[in-house]
Amino acid sequence: MALLKQSPNQSVGEIAQKLGITEMAVRRHLNNLERDQLLSSHLVRQSMGRPSRVYYLTEKADDFFPKAYTTFAIELIEDLQSVQGADAVEQLFVRRAERLYRQYKEEVNGDGLEEKVHQLVQVQNRKGYMVELEKQEGRWILKEYNCPIAQVAKQYPQACDGEVLLFERLLGCRVERIQCMAKGATHCVFAFSENETEN
Repeated sequence: MALLKQSPNQSVGEIAQKLGITEMAVRRHLNNLERDQLLSSHLVRQSMGRPSRVYYLTEKADDFFPKAYTTFAIELIEDLQSVQGADAVEQLFVRRAERLYRQYKEEVNGDGLEEKVHQLVQVQNRKGYMVELEKQEGRWILKEYNCPIAQVAKQYPQACDGEVLLFERLLGCRVERIQCMAKGATHCVFAFSENETEN
């Protein structure tokens, strides 16, 4: 993949020559990458003979290369704070919470708490939170084993506070955060029930 990242539109022969392996081995690798939608190809006309098939990486393959999104996000927030002050950072997280509420409300709109909870779990799982849900003594316990914004949340706890408020607005009840990854826990844990009305 690194070869095609640096030099896209390579033929099987060119790839084999650069890697020092057989064309058959290259084809096997290319077929696997194509099957996983990490690679695509197109035909290129030659001055003589048949067209040649050349290969290039898809956007999906880009996920396999290093990214610095977390560092970038933290630096942007730090710069905002240094230029505009702490209030601007607070407003940033308030706006984010509002945007998330509007997005989630489209999918978390069931008739009762149980239906809404299951809808919320689906949304959070799709967003990469790796959610587990259980019911203990009449209370829902929602556990998140991954936090896509963990590094930001460690520096800016407003992100975690916004999640609690988001859940409360969506579910219509008070939500208690019992554990938080940003504070050193192995996973985040939230508890709530129908009897706990929102303040």
